[in-house]
Amino acid sequence: MSGHSHWANIKHYKGAADAKRGKVWSKLSRLIIIASRAGGGDPITNLKLRYAIDKARAISMPKDNIERAIRRGTGEAEGITFEELVYEGFGSGGTAIVVDLLTDNRNRSNGEIRKIFEKGGGNMGAPGCAAHFFDRKGVFVILAKGIDEDSLMSIVLDAGADDMQNERGRFTVTCDPASFQKVQEALAKNNIVSESAEITMVAKMNVDVDAEIARKVTKLLLNLDDHDDVQNVYCNVHMSPEVLAELENE
Repeated sequence: MSGHSHWANIKHYKGAADAKRGKVWSKLSRLIIIASRAGGGDPITNLKLRYAIDKARAISMPKDNIERAIRRGTGEAEGITFEELVYEGFGSGGTAIVVDLLTDNRNRSNGEIRKIFEKGGGNMGAPGCAAHFFDRKGVFVILAKGIDEDSLMSIVLDAGADDMQNERGRFTVTCDPASFQKVQEALAKNNIVSESAEITMVAKMNVDVDAEIARKVTKLLLNLDDHDDVQNVYCNVHMSPEVLAELENE
């Protein structure tokens, strides 16, 4: 869990800049298009679409943008056809990396992502080389201030959560993806606001790194995340509080 939390913290700073120039809106539009194409345009019956819309609303994506992406996905409006891809590889220090993409040009994405890996001191590997280091989980991050730990644990476990951890002033709740919606609804019912809520990849075992390796891995992850086709980047990097603080202050 710490590996997920650390990478999420690093992305937080970059995410604010991305949102200002619309990069996040563009990426989420693709996610909505794919979801509505696969399961229809009704978020009540299409849970993948509901999840994508919730993410879009969380960053104040305009309603018109969301509806336009749904129409493109269902074929009501013309648009580019996107393909879902997963690339895997390794960064400095033996850290495992998984990258989710939505692309309209597989060959272009393959070459560009491979080049980013190589420039960042890593290497892109064959399918399956890194994914087995992770489990797909629903993850909720909740600020601990003003929250009773025992009450929160009771709420999330009753809703189907697997675990809850308290780290650096935040509770991190994990669940099976199938229970994500129930946990989300239970939190909302009890007026508990999540700082973030997503279905993501959580490392089974983290790789500890020093400041030098952490710096290299972080740069590689941010460069991957910055690519227009990339939706998500997952890594099993683990940094001590001292190393993380050093990076956050740079």
